[in-house]
Amino acid sequence: MMILRPIQKSDYPALLNIAQESGHGFTSLPLNEELLQNKIERSMTSFGKETDVPFDEGYLFVLEDTETGEVVGTSAIEAAVGLDDAFYHYHLSKVIHSSRTLNVYKAVDILTLCNDYTGATELCTLFLKDKYRKGLNGKLLSKSRFMFINQHRTRFAETVIAEMRGVSDENGSSPFWQWLEEHFFSMDFPTADYLTGIGQKVFIAELMPKYPIYVNLLSEEAQAVVGEVHDNTRPAIELLKSEGFTFNGYVDIFDAGPTVEAKVDNIRTIRATEFFKVRIDDAAAKLQTGGSPVLIANDKLAGYRATAIELEMPQGDEIAISAELASALQVTDGDTVSIATL
Repeated sequence: MMILRPIQKSDYPALLNIAQESGHGFTSLPLNEELLQNKIERSMTSFGKETDVPFDEGYLFVLEDTETGEVVGTSAIEAAVGLDDAFYHYHLSKVIHSSRTLNVYKAVDILTLCNDYTGATELCTLFLKDKYRKGLNGKLLSKSRFMFINQHRTRFAETVIAEMRGVSDENGSSPFWQWLEEHFFSMDFPTADYLTGIGQKVFIAELMPKYPIYVNLLSEEAQAVVGEVHDNTRPAIELLKSEGFTFNGYVDIFDAGPTVEAKVDNIRTIRATEFFKVRIDDAAAKLQTGGSPVLIANDKLAGYRATAIELEMPQGDEIAISAELASALQVTDGDTVSIATL
């Protein structure tokens, strides 16, 4: 069984392995042992914190194969970005150059540095090992975060965003950054990306162009990747689009990958979620198996557990589950679980 749960200290070797495997452009998991350990500590503190206002909390989850005990993926939620450290984007918009006298009218795309998503909740750090990219694993790893947000609404903002990895090659070279580097920086993309991942963002404010960038002045290679995603990220952005996330012109300042957004109440999984009381009954649970794929999660905070199974949606407000599933979800008779169809 695949179970999503909060990260623990003992998961550090697995997180380090994921950071090594994820490669360039995966800013939220820098290959730095001290910072990775700090991320685990911060997550554990966030799960244990009592709050009803989103601030600097970061919730880091892992996907565990309960048969082997192996951690095979990770995903995370930042409660509110940009409140403690500036959170930058480029916003893609248009300016009009026109002259009635000369009969000239031209719409031009520009990129403007901004902090428009300050305070938004961010979905981040999504990574699943290659051999586990099958079945319902990807959906469990990604969508179960929506169920967690739904169960703990006051901990999160009304706007949820996700930064999608932009185009770069196997060496970590980004066509967009190559143009910026040539004109404004003397630093390659992997270095800039790494510095951002470890929280050293001062250079952005110091060196980034202060005025809008005309897109038609970029190199052809850089223009072609504005708002485009890395090939490995296409399944993730399609999944988010199916949840109601939209691209509104905001792109990453390093690789120009798109950022998508949605209001919490408009996210499909949240709208589809139903709540049931648990009854542990192996015989009755067997009769409900073999239906549609669903996500099922408990309503706990530090003890959060979620998995994906196939079952017939129950009638009424009670659901019969097996003792094995109850143990995996850490629930007992009378507890509440949430279920969302996939």
